[in-house]
Amino acid sequence: MESKPYDLVVLGPTGYTGRFCAEHIVKSLPTSLKWALAGRSLEKIENIAKDLKTLNPDRADPDVLAVQLIREELHPLAQKTKVIINCVGPYHLYSTPVVEACASNGTHYVDATGETPWLKDIVEKYHETAKLNGAIIIPSLGIESAPADMLAWAVVKRVREDLSCHTREVICAINEMKSSGASGGTLSTILTVFDTLSISDILKSANPFALAASPPPQNVPSEPILAKLSGVRSVRDIGFLTTSPSGLADVNIVHRSSTLMPEFYGPRFYFRQFLRARNVFTGILFHYVFLIGVLLLLLPPVRTLVRKYVYAPGSGPRLEDSVNDQVEYRAVATADQDTPKPKRVLGGLRYQGTMYAFTGMSMAEAAMVLLEHEGKVKKVSRGGIVTSATLGQEFLDRWENVGCHVQTQVVDN
Repeated sequence: MESKPYDLVVLGPTGYTGRFCAEHIVKSLPTSLKWALAGRSLEKIENIAKDLKTLNPDRADPDVLAVQLIREELHPLAQKTKVIINCVGPYHLYSTPVVEACASNGTHYVDATGETPWLKDIVEKYHETAKLNGAIIIPSLGIESAPADMLAWAVVKRVREDLSCHTREVICAINEMKSSGASGGTLSTILTVFDTLSISDILKSANPFALAASPPPQNVPSEPILAKLSGVRSVRDIGFLTTSPSGLADVNIVHRSSTLMPEFYGPRFYFRQFLRARNVFTGILFHYVFLIGVLLLLLPPVRTLVRKYVYAPGSGPRLEDSVNDQVEYRAVATADQDTPKPKRVLGGLRYQGTMYAFTGMSMAEAAMVLLEHEGKVKKVSRGGIVTSATLGQEFLDRWENVGCHVQTQVVDN
């Protein structure tokens, strides 16, 4: 990488997730890192920097930069750093100029968005620009959608290595998620997506290949009509599964991964994402409660009412309420073999901690992979707006070192 004043800049460290990200950098990344905190309020950022100092007195203090989210200030910022970790959401409201600045200046970028309609927009606008200028832009590195993307990558890798073939399908499920609640930023994002997008925009993002880099495969696996109507299906090795709130975002990211790297996943690869249900009844109940909730949020009076009862942006659950938070994903990959009973690979992912700590950790560790393995990531991803899966084993290894465990195994039929 060319010499720049900073290895990385955390943009938006005063937000709930941004603070977790900055804390992870202070506690876990090399003390030789040249970094800065940037945002709109210098006073607020200086207060964060003082708090961070107490976590690791051996680390050099980050520089503090006042930056407004406009082209005239974001372009100079992008030129000063190798990587920008963008924690400023809702992304569709504030972060398009950040992506544009990074794409135009060849600066690598990571974020934690789960906003598929916005991702579709920035891919169309900036993917080719970023690719041309040598920028690697990786959105959705938080709980949406990195766990599903990396677990899918891991089971596909196992199919390739142990079974010497491509993968036909991966079915993934959130097996367990204990969370003390959503932050104000997350809730604000959900509400403003419904405020600012038309129903047609939302429906376009419901296409599982909305972010795909090439046309979808022919003959994708179909679901029985009963599963579509009830929202519930039984999957061997995982159990009863129902609709996942993060399913659309995760499916779109994984299909972008598979179409960016078709030689790795295979030409017929297809991915589905669900939530484990205790039984058929609870699965059906959750499916319809979720659908009704989404329909209600389309109504402006409902969104106004909800806003009265949620955290303000920048705040979230107290740490003492989050001590038991954890998440576990499971996945089953079916080999693309022309036999009545193709072989399978099972995968699992576990993380103990809050989903926001995971998101902050994941963005910081992704930035380190870009700093240390830029050449390899460029070769694998081919540059532009890509996905967490393009970070490969180096990313999983860094997760493993900080408490996120991914395992895979071939199973007998």
